[in-house]
Amino acid sequence: MSSIRTLVAAICAMICMTGLAPLAFAQSAPSTTPVRVAPADAKNHIGSLATVCGKVVDARIGDPGIAGRGKPITFNLDAPQPNQVFSFVTFGAQPGGFPEAKAAIAAYQDKQVCVTGKINAGASATPFIFAVDHAQIKVQAESK
Repeated sequence: MSSIRTLVAAICAMICMTGLAPLAFAQSAPSTTPVRVAPADAKNHIGSLATVCGKVVDARIGDPGIAGRGKPITFNLDAPQPNQVFSFVTFGAQPGGFPEAKAAIAAYQDKQVCVTGKINAGASATPFIFAVDHAQIKVQAESK
């Protein structure tokens, strides 16, 4: 749990301290066609615009929240912490605290999702996508 907390804190600190908050929050669903990447292969695509699909197996609510955004939530695809291979970070549907964050977790937990955005290198070497816009995250239909 501390590595996720460290990752979220590092991302928040970097955004706030470098004045890049407008750029980070301006990231939306990309207009170009991203490459499709498996969660375990995302480490080989750092800096690429990609769509990563997998099963949400673990989620953590970060603290502190970000003004106007709420609590950051880190979701792990295909492998839970501490052996995560790929994560995406998003926020609850509305700015707020734990109720909004828990609702976001319930929307994705144990579901197949595809998340689109720029793959970043995490402090713990876990690649991630910062998905501020919920349009970047698509729940996949269940296969029967």
